[in-house]
Amino acid sequence: MSGIFVQQLINGLSLGSIYALIALGYTMVYGIVMLINFAHGDILMVGAYAGYFVLTRFGVSPITLAIAFAFSMIFCAVLGVTIERFAYRPLRRAPRLNSLITAIAVSLILQNGARILPFIGPNPRQFPRPEVQTLSIGGVSVSNIQIIVIVFSALLMVALNYIINYTKRGKAMRAVSYDMQAASLMGISVNGTISFTFALGSVLAAAGGMLFAFAYPQVSPTMGTMPGLKAFVAAVFGGIGSVPGAMIGGFILGVAETLTKGFLSSQYADAISFSILIVILLVKPTGILGKKTRVKV
Repeated sequence: MSGIFVQQLINGLSLGSIYALIALGYTMVYGIVMLINFAHGDILMVGAYAGYFVLTRFGVSPITLAIAFAFSMIFCAVLGVTIERFAYRPLRRAPRLNSLITAIAVSLILQNGARILPFIGPNPRQFPRPEVQTLSIGGVSVSNIQIIVIVFSALLMVALNYIINYTKRGKAMRAVSYDMQAASLMGISVNGTISFTFALGSVLAAAGGMLFAFAYPQVSPTMGTMPGLKAFVAAVFGGIGSVPGAMIGGFILGVAETLTKGFLSSQYADAISFSILIVILLVKPTGILGKKTRVKV
């Protein structure tokens, strides 16, 4: 029993690190412009396809993997900035419902656009990945794919923490998140900071898409829907707007899902994930690390 628990714990850390990467994009955008970017999961899909085309064209090797990750991240960063510029920025002063509906529309455009493109199409495709090699220690198996997912996710989270806390751009992001108008008066480019935030979130979504395709080697136009929703649950669970909260929420959700698959049934995994969202909204609506805000009337 303990061996199965440790095995599912490792599986959960691998899955949770992917959820955490995607959740970070949700929480950063919400922290800056108070927008739930429901197109974020579909940017994950675009990033996975970008890497897919590189790997199918040049084959799988350490060099091509690095090129695929770099191309996927850059492509999605440009896509994220473009979406923010033409879809969200014109609605920044509009009611939040307008932006929310627009985010759903962008999500549907990306999904259905991918379905009708001749070089993508509606059918799933096998994602090329390195040959799976398994290391067994004391009855617990760890694959090279899991190691890649966990290590690369951890490196990206450390890099994100450094950017937010120790760079000029990161300080601008925190200032705009705290008070957009005051930041503008202090000479900070609000539009540039928001665009950078979308680019950074899209980079993490692209990496999450590549890692998700490594773990579950298949790509399709709708592959980002469920991971995107679960990452949103992780962001809310950790405290929407809190970067450490998104990381914690992603890991907890991943572990909860794999433990459910290991000890109950895989049919209950999605139900448990969304039940966590309902419970946290009832018990602590601000999430684990979320802060209460007072609104003066």
